[in-house]
Amino acid sequence: MGAARPLRPEASASRPSDTGEAAPRAADQAPGTPGGGAGPRAEAMARRIARTAERAGLTEAGHALLDRAFRLAMEPRGRMLTDDHHPDFLHPGRTVLILLEDVGCRDPLTLAAGAVCETLRPELAVPVAEIRALLGPAVHSLVAAVPVPAHAGDELLEQLVTGDHEARLVALAERLDHARHLHLRPRTEWAEFHGVTCEAYLPVALRTDPALARRFRWWCAMFERRYLS
Repeated sequence: MGAARPLRPEASASRPSDTGEAAPRAADQAPGTPGGGAGPRAEAMARRIARTAERAGLTEAGHALLDRAFRLAMEPRGRMLTDDHHPDFLHPGRTVLILLEDVGCRDPLTLAAGAVCETLRPELAVPVAEIRALLGPAVHSLVAAVPVPAHAGDELLEQLVTGDHEARLVALAERLDHARHLHLRPRTEWAEFHGVTCEAYLPVALRTDPALARRFRWWCAMFERRYLS
């Protein structure tokens, strides 16, 4: 399959602007490995993000930054996940869609950070140096402000609460997408993930965004009733 077009055809030529974006890469490439190859599901997700972002009214520079972030996030997944139906494969795109559709986020920096944020599978995370070089220091700083549960430990709730609004939105959207696919992960992971989500992320969602609060409250009750009882 040929290389996918960016979210907006003219956006790849946009110069860095107040979105904090870095200069675009030398050539467009399909979501996945540096030469493309992530496949039709990644291509379809790229198109869905493009349509949703266009309806949301993102600027051309915002489109370009978001497109670049999604492609960057798909590179390690295209290399490491052989099954494009693996629950982690389209995680970057689904996180962006939660921010766009549920939260109503229109900030390109926050959306780009959502695409490259990965707090559960470190082997699939984009190296921080690449985030800074290819997406700019503002996106890098926002991603760095999102706590990783395995590193934060008992300080997770405090780190989430004290983070700024944009970092909390990214953290919540990214966690929510992982939560929605928890039943597809090994059963041994269910109880701990559910406990951390309901004890740390739900209280933060309640004070951050009403749509996310509703979704976390519903998921916590549903998962316990359906899978843990």
